[in-house]
This record gives sequence, C-alpha cells and structure tokens, in this order.
Amino acid sequence: MGYIEELRELIGTRPLILVGAVVAAIDGDGKILLQKRPEGIWALPGGLLELGESAEEAARREVFEETGIEIGQLQLTAVFSGNQYFRKLPNGDEFYPVTIAYISKDIKNNTLKIDGQETIDAGFFPIQELPDHTSPLVMKIIKSIEKD
Repeated sequence: MGYIEELRELIGTRPLILVGAVVAAIDGDGKILLQKRPEGIWALPGGLLELGESAEEAARREVFEETGIEIGQLQLTAVFSGNQYFRKLPNGDEFYPVTIAYISKDIKNNTLKIDGQETIDAGFFPIQELPDHTSPLVMKIIKSIEKD
C-alpha cells in the first residue's frame, strides 16, 4: 500500500494537498510526448510523489512507468496550484494538486511501452497538431514553453 492509500485509510475522502510532477518531453523533431489516460484525455505523463522522492525523481519514474521513455536532464517550467485545479474523483476522494511541470529534450530512448492501466495510448505529436481532448494543463505548459 502506498503513502496516499495509507492517508486515505486514516482520513477518508477529505481534501488533501498532493504534489505531483509532469514532463513535457520534446523529441528531436520538436514533437511533444502525450499519454492518453483511461478517461480519454491526452495529458503529459506524470504522477504523484512518494515519500522521500524528489520531484525530479518522481517525474522520471512516472514517465518511464507510463510510457517506457527514459528522461535525462529536466528543466523546471512552471508550478500549477490553486482552487481551479481542485479534483473530486468518482470514488469521492478530494484533493488540491500542486503540479510541478518540467520540460526535457533529453530523451534516452524513444521506444514507447504503454502500461495499459494509467496509459491506454501514447505518442509524440507536433505542438500545433495536438489530438482532440488534450488536457487544458498541456496547453498552459506549451504556452509557458513558447515564451522561453
């Protein structure tokens, strides 16, 4: 049982503040890695930090677990938090995420291996041709990348 599951056993569905990390992995052609989640949304690979794990470690681990892609160098892009990101899951769990967004052009391999659970599809997409149902957070991160 993981850290968050242990917390949920103690406090039930009450709101938590949870910290996560996502990566905008950009390949040599300028395409961005997106994963399709089971609910049909295309998003950046990422997930929640475990106890004792750095945000960078979590970012690399999550990208690898969800897509099979290994990431090297990370550059902090933005941090997203606040009421507008509040989530209530179908099981009643509530949380306010703090999402640390990174960009990486340091892709160690480009062989996609989707996990079939958190990711039902994945691919590299031209930034100007993103698939339908792309997460609004992806759009915010792309805008922050384009400013640089």
